[in-house]
Amino acid sequence: MERRKVDILCVQETRWKGSKARSIGAGFKLNYYGVDSQRNGVGVVLKDEFVRNVLEVKRVLDRVMSLKLEIEGVMLNVVSGYAPQVGCELGEKERFWSELDEVMESIPMGERVVIGADFNGHVGGENTGDEEVMGKFGVKERNLEGQMVVDFARRMDMAVVNTYFQKREEHRVTYKSGGRRTQKLRQALGGQVVLPDDWETTAEVIRETGRKVLGVSSGRRKEDKETWWWNEEVQDSIQRKRLAKKKWDMDRTEENRQEYKESQCRVKREVSKAKQKAYGELYTRLDTREGEKDLYRLARQRDRDGKDVQQVRVIKDRDGRVLTSEESVQRRWKEYFEELMNEENEREKRVEGVNSVEQKVDKIRKDEVRKALKRMKSGKAVGPDDIPVEVWKCLGEAAVEFLTSLFNRVLESERMPEEWRRSVLVPIFKNKGDVHSCSNYRGIKLMSHTMKLWERVVEARLRKVVEICEQQYGFMPRKSTTDAIFALRILMEKYRDGQRELHCVFVYLEKAYDRVPREELWYCMRKSGVAEKYVRVVQDMYERSRTVVRCAVGQTEEFKVEVGLHQGSALSPFLFAIVMDQLSEEVRQESPWTMMFADDIVICSESREQVEESLESWRFALERRGMKVSRSKTEYKCVNETEGSGTVRLQGEEVNKVQEFKYLGSTVQSNGECGKEVKKRVQAGWNGWRKVSGVLCDRKISARIKGKVYKTVVSLAMLYGLETVSLRKRQESELEAAELKMLRFSLGV
Repeated sequence: MERRKVDILCVQETRWKGSKARSIGAGFKLNYYGVDSQRNGVGVVLKDEFVRNVLEVKRVLDRVMSLKLEIEGVMLNVVSGYAPQVGCELGEKERFWSELDEVMESIPMGERVVIGADFNGHVGGENTGDEEVMGKFGVKERNLEGQMVVDFARRMDMAVVNTYFQKREEHRVTYKSGGRRTQKLRQALGGQVVLPDDWETTAEVIRETGRKVLGVSSGRRKEDKETWWWNEEVQDSIQRKRLAKKKWDMDRTEENRQEYKESQCRVKREVSKAKQKAYGELYTRLDTREGEKDLYRLARQRDRDGKDVQQVRVIKDRDGRVLTSEESVQRRWKEYFEELMNEENEREKRVEGVNSVEQKVDKIRKDEVRKALKRMKSGKAVGPDDIPVEVWKCLGEAAVEFLTSLFNRVLESERMPEEWRRSVLVPIFKNKGDVHSCSNYRGIKLMSHTMKLWERVVEARLRKVVEICEQQYGFMPRKSTTDAIFALRILMEKYRDGQRELHCVFVYLEKAYDRVPREELWYCMRKSGVAEKYVRVVQDMYERSRTVVRCAVGQTEEFKVEVGLHQGSALSPFLFAIVMDQLSEEVRQESPWTMMFADDIVICSESREQVEESLESWRFALERRGMKVSRSKTEYKCVNETEGSGTVRLQGEEVNKVQEFKYLGSTVQSNGECGKEVKKRVQAGWNGWRKVSGVLCDRKISARIKGKVYKTVVSLAMLYGLETVSLRKRQESELEAAELKMLRFSLGV
């Protein structure tokens, strides 16, 4: 307001609960009204010199309020309004306009009225027939809400004043989303209520608009640059210093030397001032709700900056030789993942068939799309189509209508857009083994966000018809890793108390997601009772899929993917659960004797012979269908072991026998103790603390923000799984001592 020289400002969507007036600094006072801290709220900001002129404040509802001022003998009524958005219920819209009409009718004739409101509508650029209430510089086509604004202006003999002045396209509407510059996207699209029918046209319109209005990011935040705090004063001072240095080099007089020294001092002062101002603004932003995401980004960035090696630019070939050239590194990544994602394990071809479920499926409904859209997280890396889910979120009901129509066309034709078949594969280090070995990386695919929306809609429907066995804990509603860990610990505890042997085998599958045969997936879906329509839809998702590998030295050439499930897909976890459910149908026992968390399998039995027999049954059931049980990573553990209990064999090979096993991230010991788990939890806490120490040890960040970061990063890591064990006093003290030490370091005491 200071910069624009604004004395009175109407604000909307304040989201402040209450009806008060408060000073907001810089000589301004805010009168506001709101009934919910999560939505709506309106207010009027006044310059201090006008505060004493306020005669009356009317707070009608959290969308309408008015102020009456007397300024130099003139009565001025200022009304702040916030109309319901597109998609809100008709009753809510009618109530808003009814209340606004009553406010206007209560103002005596002869008094002046100014309405500053976010009407959430577009009156359009065509004013034929409406010249007395609007100009010709509106936003493209008029929508229903815009027509309500025009009707209101005609009814009250007022004018939509911002349509009388020609302004840039992106300055004509008031919409603002929560995420950086994405708020510009909606108005740049012209506030279209109806998007183009086909995907290709819509996608190109969105991309072109994004490039035009938002620009193309380099992928780095300004804080990532060493000179992100530079301003014009610093730039000007450095330029003067360069000229002074040049002048002194040409003529080394005392006067020129003194001028150069003064310019050096001036640069240091300007740099110090610029840094102080920039960091002050940064820390102020971090201490707000909107700055929380930036806080975690800053923590990650400082953690990366503190590492010796931030990017792995060299890799080893299959013979162990180190590759250094960019071309050879790219070629190796492509070779590794192309082989991984296109070669099946040996398996028996099925000779038996399965009856398909031919039934009519319902059309996709808008509420299904809304639910899927709500479940999608913002701020995630985009796929090759460069269209983030935030686009659909900021387009609101128009996006829901378009996506519903698009998904119904895909469902009917069983063919999704070709653009969705492409992905970008990013290798993620598993944090174990040789960092230069490709086999120690997990490939995560960056896929089209719109395709992920489509997958979520399909997944929600599949979950309604497919019943997964109770032994499966992974990605199932109301089940978690904690439940599986607790069930295993309780089972072991009961057998220790009864002084009886319990034999457990932890089965490890090699490259489980990447090696699922597609034919087995279709068979398992049909056997689970999935309608043939959905089977063909999922088949289409995997047909002609292609990907590239994005590594530290660039992107590889594109290659096809014909085996396995998509890592990073929204639908893949449930598809994998269907496969495991069907393949284990004849060999699994009741829980907790058999427990699965996706591809983590635990088999328990009272005798070594029984557990060995069960292991062989599992191996046969899985390997005959293309899955592979790892001989080196599958492990065996015995509770209350007696002499001569022996070990377990798998096809003649001894299975590795252990006294402890890390199950779903929690260390389970044969003797029932939890001392090692507590030590590992403390270590995990310190690892988490070190990752965010760049924030926790920064004295300029408030204790409140540090506490929030500590709880969400450090405490969660340190306490994971401990609700399933009984801690001794000594172990509790060990955890408390570690926590106090971390907190003292964080607060500098």
